[in-house]
Amino acid sequence: MTEHPTSHEGRKAMAERPQERTRPRQETAPGQGAAHGVAQSAVSSATAAAAAGVAVSASVPAPGGAGDGSRSGPDGAGAAGGGARREGDRLRFVGAATRRIARGLDLDEIVLGLCRATVPTFSDAILVYLRDPLPVGDERPAEPFVLRLRRTDRLRLTDLEGEELVLVPDPDPTPAAELCEVRSGGALAEVLRGVRPVSGDTDAARTALPELLGPDHPLPGGQRAILAPLRGRRRVIGAAVFLRRPERAGFEPNDLLVAAQLATHTALGIDKAVLYGREAYIADELQRTMLPDSLPQPTGVRLASRYLPAAETARVGGDWYDAIPLPGSRVALVVGDVMGHSMTSAAIMGQLRTTAQTLAGLDLPPQEVLHHLDEQAQRLGENRMATCMYAVYDPVAHRITIANAGHPPPILLHLGGQAEVLRVPSGAPIGVGGVDFEAVELDAPAGATLLLYTDGLVESRLRDVSSGIELLRERLAATAQLTGPDHAPPLEALCDDVLDMLGPGDRDDDIALLAARFDGIAPSDVAYWFLEPEDSAPGRARRHARRALTRWGLEELTDSVELLVSEVVTNAVRYAERPVTLRLLRTDVLRCEVGDDSPQLPRQRRARDTDEGGRGLFLVNRLARRWGATRLSGGKVVWFELPTR
Repeated sequence: MTEHPTSHEGRKAMAERPQERTRPRQETAPGQGAAHGVAQSAVSSATAAAAAGVAVSASVPAPGGAGDGSRSGPDGAGAAGGGARREGDRLRFVGAATRRIARGLDLDEIVLGLCRATVPTFSDAILVYLRDPLPVGDERPAEPFVLRLRRTDRLRLTDLEGEELVLVPDPDPTPAAELCEVRSGGALAEVLRGVRPVSGDTDAARTALPELLGPDHPLPGGQRAILAPLRGRRRVIGAAVFLRRPERAGFEPNDLLVAAQLATHTALGIDKAVLYGREAYIADELQRTMLPDSLPQPTGVRLASRYLPAAETARVGGDWYDAIPLPGSRVALVVGDVMGHSMTSAAIMGQLRTTAQTLAGLDLPPQEVLHHLDEQAQRLGENRMATCMYAVYDPVAHRITIANAGHPPPILLHLGGQAEVLRVPSGAPIGVGGVDFEAVELDAPAGATLLLYTDGLVESRLRDVSSGIELLRERLAATAQLTGPDHAPPLEALCDDVLDMLGPGDRDDDIALLAARFDGIAPSDVAYWFLEPEDSAPGRARRHARRALTRWGLEELTDSVELLVSEVVTNAVRYAERPVTLRLLRTDVLRCEVGDDSPQLPRQRRARDTDEGGRGLFLVNRLARRWGATRLSGGKVVWFELPTR
């Protein structure tokens, strides 16, 4: 049997090994110690400090860096132990860094996590370039292929008086080009296409890095730079450049694997963040289009509203509110809540809200509106459940009619400060089917405030609905006491104060809030007549209008009002079979309403020179500030408004 040539030396080294362990540790070679803040020590502490975003001691090493202080013996056991230790350090560093990157939810947080995890532990500087614009999902990337510098982090060493060397942020940014157009077939394009990180001492990197950073920005030579492409699920979306100073040990071959891991986690995180951002944008736009851009300003009532999503990560829900002007200066107040917080819930909410607006335009009673909403929810599919409160306020009669479909009861805040939970039959939720809804008519005194809301305001993990409603009632009463018994609290401030009662653990659901301050219209500001559908009706209408304007001190409007009233009443008499109604209301504007039993709405058209008629609505359109026509269940109402001042 042939003896291995080194067997004798190996046995001799084994015999001498115990004595070798007692020898003092050899000193670190010059240029690798703490003089420049790169003496190698435990990388796990550096990783933890870097992840926490605190100042790092200058003695912290980089994974894989030289100068760990270990010296191999004649048999190489020391070298093997040092290599194993460095491999363990690398694994711990990669684990901590990827966790730091994964904590980010949006694009900036992910890029920041990469920078904070790698500087100064892995590199002295990092530059992160991302495609501009970033492609989303499966969409085709824009051409040309442009990279934009998204973030650059660089740290420098400083000697603080009386303290050891520490690493602090460098106020001077790393010099690099802001934009880079990746030329097809160029060195940078080839590196990005190859996906794998490349060391700065390779021919590919020596050509690609100046193309990326610009030819006027010098780079450290040797193995002190790594160019790592950032590849998402389908394509390259950017690049990261890791740099080390000349006085620090260069990157080792295994550091390319570390850079590859960091680049992969960062790119996939960015891909997900961009997709999440697009979905959040779509959700916001969907929710915004489902809710009214602004509330109307009907006569005799002031309105304010609020909407709060359940959380920033669930900005789409099924809560909605609406205020719909009705004929006769009335207004419909609607608040609803579809089960769930998904896109489906928002879509169902949008369909129910549109249905409610259509039904309100038909001037149906509140209980009939809920009945038709219930039928619509059943047509949309199974388990399409929602609650809804529908109320109609009449500022002339100072009355409000309310119907409820499984919704929390409204609260009426009186002018004197008393907050009252209105007794409204709860009814069954929309979508149950086969259930009758009941409406109640209540007083709506001037100066009172009606609050409609969804259950997210009063129900949470910390309290049930009943306790929440009582807490809301007490909050409203306490707020009203601050302004005194003769003054109602400002409407916008009242809504804000109501939402302030929510604690940190009270946001389990969406919140929709609609507040209506009843100003009403005084009887002295209303004039109402019935006119038989006869040829003499327009003349009587002009006389009634003239007397009312004289009583109100609005004689300057007499000519315009008489002309417009005559035209509208003439058109109504032509088709009516029952008495025509004429009503004038004086508020900040003068409003005239003419109703008849014909469902045919008038249409403005251009009359020819030979036509004897067809010019009435043209005059109304030219002289009135606003006008319109609304179809009712028993006919229609044509109205116009003129400014009183």
